Amino acid sequence: MTSYWAESALLPDGLARNVRFEIEGGYFRSVTPDSPQGDAHRLGGVVLPGFANCHSHAFHRALRGRTHAGGGTFWTWRTVMYDAAQRLDPDNYLALARATYAEMALSGITSVGEFHYVHHNPDGTPYDDPNAMGVALQQAARDAGVRLTLLDTCYLAGGLTGGGHLPLAPEQRRFGDHDVSRWAERASSLREDDGNRVGTAVHSVRAVPRPQLEEFAQHSRFGRHRPIRHAHVSEQPAENEACHAFYGRSPTELLAEAELLDSGFTAVHATHLTDRDVRLLGTARSTACFCPTTERDLADGLGPSRELLDGGATLSLGSDQHAVIDPFEEIRGLESHERLRTHVRGRISTDQLLTAATAHHTIGWDDAGALRPGARADLVAISLDSPRLAGVPAQFVITVATAADVTDVIRDGEVIVADGRHRLGDVSVLLTDAIDNLWEDQ
Repeated sequence: MTSYWAESALLPDGLARNVRFEIEGGYFRSVTPDSPQGDAHRLGGVVLPGFANCHSHAFHRALRGRTHAGGGTFWTWRTVMYDAAQRLDPDNYLALARATYAEMALSGITSVGEFHYVHHNPDGTPYDDPNAMGVALQQAARDAGVRLTLLDTCYLAGGLTGGGHLPLAPEQRRFGDHDVSRWAERASSLREDDGNRVGTAVHSVRAVPRPQLEEFAQHSRFGRHRPIRHAHVSEQPAENEACHAFYGRSPTELLAEAELLDSGFTAVHATHLTDRDVRLLGTARSTACFCPTTERDLADGLGPSRELLDGGATLSLGSDQHAVIDPFEEIRGLESHERLRTHVRGRISTDQLLTAATAHHTIGWDDAGALRPGARADLVAISLDSPRLAGVPAQFVITVATAADVTDVIRDGEVIVADGRHRLGDVSVLLTDAIDNLWEDQ
């Protein structure tokens, strides 16, 4: 058994002092406030539960700083994204994802939901192991010390217009499995372990036609755990317009008719929702995963987070394209975007923000995300010594801190980050090498 002691910790019922954590088998055996340190390892500052990054595209980390010249839109941004995707293979994806997940760990993230659709060779033919790219992501997470939920993504069409779905473009061929049954056959052979789980995703209603949505609902229940299903939903007005023009309904309504909305479903972005969409997601107790740093970087818009909460939906957070990897920035963005949208402060409480940032259950880790007995033993220590946090009361660190203030990260009782250094070494070097290698012929 291992013991840790924190001068301050954010427990489920609020800030506590002098907290002793007893860890056995990767879980908290006891969490006891007002305890002496004794022989326990000391964690400085204030301790939080591990964060959940519920929407990641690991390869997008290679785009950081490369998509801003000349302005443009979400749709023009995709050109650079497709270029990066075409350069991936199992080996360089392993290196890039390992470094990206390590950067996440440095920021206090202990679980990642990886929305994975780069499945095959660039010409669309399968690798000898049809899941070579997914296996690389799973290995990358093991190496970096984070839990992974691999959300294997069904991607069948190249887009949607008022006239119907488009075939996959050449740059999209490696994403597709031709039909749902072949996608399901491949994805169902992925293996799970205590640090890796498998979920499923529909890329979007643009990429999976309605008849295939219904078939997907029947095929997406494999794995040892409850079904976890995600989809990009209404990220852009053009998506809604095309869906209404061809199907006569919104993307959320289309997903509801395919019986995909339930407590295991997450609508990623959920930016341009109608009132009816909000009611459908709330009634189903679905989740809306907001990615504030990406949504503002891509000029997506501001989604109705408060209305979703009030309607019964859960909120989670993701870093998506990794323009920034900083869960504190996503936390602040969730509330700040509400302020910009409504001109009112304090729309989402500090407790609700922390709940969204630790929503591990929305990616299948129901026993993670809280400092309580019986939960997975994740601890994130935040230094209070930086100029950013000088004079800040400990209970408010989540609205002020940055990733740079994280000093120690423990996942399932295992030390991943100590004194600001990842167990893999210099993550900056890992990232530089992986990204330079990807773009080396430019």
